[in-house]
Amino acid sequence: MYTRRLRTKLQRWGSVFYQRRNNGFGARRCVLTPEASASEFAPSLSALLGRCLCSPNGSGQLHLSSHGANSEFSRRNFGSFGCSNGGSVAGFSSVAESAKNDDENGKDNGSSGGDEKGSKLGAASWVDLYLPRKARPYAHLARLDKPIGTWLLAWPCMWSITLAANPGSLPDLKMLMLFGSGALLLRGAGCTINDLLDRDIDVMVERTKSRPIASGLLTPFQGLCFLGFQLLLGLGILLQLNNYSRILGASSLLLVFSYPLMKRFTFWPQAYLGLTFNWGALLGWTAVRGSLDPYIVLPLYFSGVFWTLVYDTIYAHQDKEDDVKVGVRSTALRFGDLLKEWISGFGIACISSLALCGYNADIGWPYYAFLIAASGHIAWQISTVDLSCRADCNRKFVSNKWFGALVFGGILFGKLAT
Repeated sequence: MYTRRLRTKLQRWGSVFYQRRNNGFGARRCVLTPEASASEFAPSLSALLGRCLCSPNGSGQLHLSSHGANSEFSRRNFGSFGCSNGGSVAGFSSVAESAKNDDENGKDNGSSGGDEKGSKLGAASWVDLYLPRKARPYAHLARLDKPIGTWLLAWPCMWSITLAANPGSLPDLKMLMLFGSGALLLRGAGCTINDLLDRDIDVMVERTKSRPIASGLLTPFQGLCFLGFQLLLGLGILLQLNNYSRILGASSLLLVFSYPLMKRFTFWPQAYLGLTFNWGALLGWTAVRGSLDPYIVLPLYFSGVFWTLVYDTIYAHQDKEDDVKVGVRSTALRFGDLLKEWISGFGIACISSLALCGYNADIGWPYYAFLIAASGHIAWQISTVDLSCRADCNRKFVSNKWFGALVFGGILFGKLAT
């Protein structure tokens, strides 16, 4: 049903024009007709998109025209995304989203609904496809469609819990599940706080202007109510820990609430994020042991801070031009042309701190084998990232979930081998 409605939507548009300007020569026309058979439809669409290559001077474009539909329909159902050489190609994923929405509503009226206002329709996620319409803005506010933040928050917790396990034993599964759920909730709460405090900045930044509060999908009051709900759920998890951990966990809220303001006052908001995001390295150990061992936990904590300085500085390069215009600060701006040298130093400090942590904890040799692999991963990130390409910066940033997994695997097998 979904595929048939998608096909019907595309066919309803009539003809698709592809124009490739090459010193003023010629034009090509590609047509998707209602008579096209099902077997011809997918190959035709693939071939069409395959030919939508931008010209070297960035002037090539895919032009779309609709018959029997007004211009608003065109704008709402087709988003555009940039080519690597500066041109543009129209995206079809939003048509798929609209077809899915129509299928859920039992109708096919060509409209994607008011909740899509201000969003980048060319990049539909599972949130847009499967969640109820009223829940989608809140899911986007908590970044449920972008789980990398949850992974980056959860890994230091998992490292610490596994490190606190008895030699030769597996980590406490209940604690892993509690902290995994807590990371999901706290990350969502942090994003909500960030969007509430930064709504005046987000509207001026290309990557963030479609966020629910900045775009007007949600009011600040709605965001505040949602924040209260998230924190209430987080409190339910915190109360299941020992008293020492409750106090330590509650104290992290000061960092969570103040982090969004740091970019206004310092070029080092990434360092402050590191202090915030890796608090779980302290909390995980205390949840298992009931106290802190500074010789083990502090090197682990600071390794996470250095790691954050690496990945979030790379991430910040996506907004560098907008940050200059808006007047906010970041390490990406602070380091300038010496950025790779700086983050290489942070990478070395991260691995050194992890090695010191493992030595003090007397972990077995598998830990160091995994640590070598993790070193290779972070070296690969730094050496290959194209800082002028937003997409590549984002790919390297997202790849850090595997760095966290390698360190976790090292601690797990190292403890089992002890």
